[in-house]
Amino acid sequence: QVQLVESGGGLVQAGGSLRLSCAASGRTFSDYTMGWFRQAPGKEREFVAALSWSVIATVYADSVKGRATISRDNAKNTVYLQMNSLKPEDTAVYYCAASYRSSLKGKYDYWGQGTQVTVSS
Repeated sequence: QVQLVESGGGLVQAGGSLRLSCAASGRTFSDYTMGWFRQAPGKEREFVAALSWSVIATVYADSVKGRATISRDNAKNTVYLQMNSLKPEDTAVYYCAASYRSSLKGKYDYWGQGTQVTVSS
């Protein structure tokens, strides 16, 4: 089992920045591809970004490309999502997820509880 705990969400004005963190425990963190997803009220959960477990490869949703950076610190068992130039449409609950040795768009097996991000206009 892998336990994931997100933090760093909050209320921010449009144009501002936030850094979300996701702390993992339970297994060898470096063996997991890590992803960020989000779900806005009344909408389905959507992919935001992912970072591979082996080669440092990343992928981003078009909606955040150029404004988001996903990174990981294997020594701290933590994955980050830096979000800049935030827009009201970025308002959502953000979830991190882990997938064992998978490709960037593989199936995610473990999920955190989420952290709320609210962007005011």
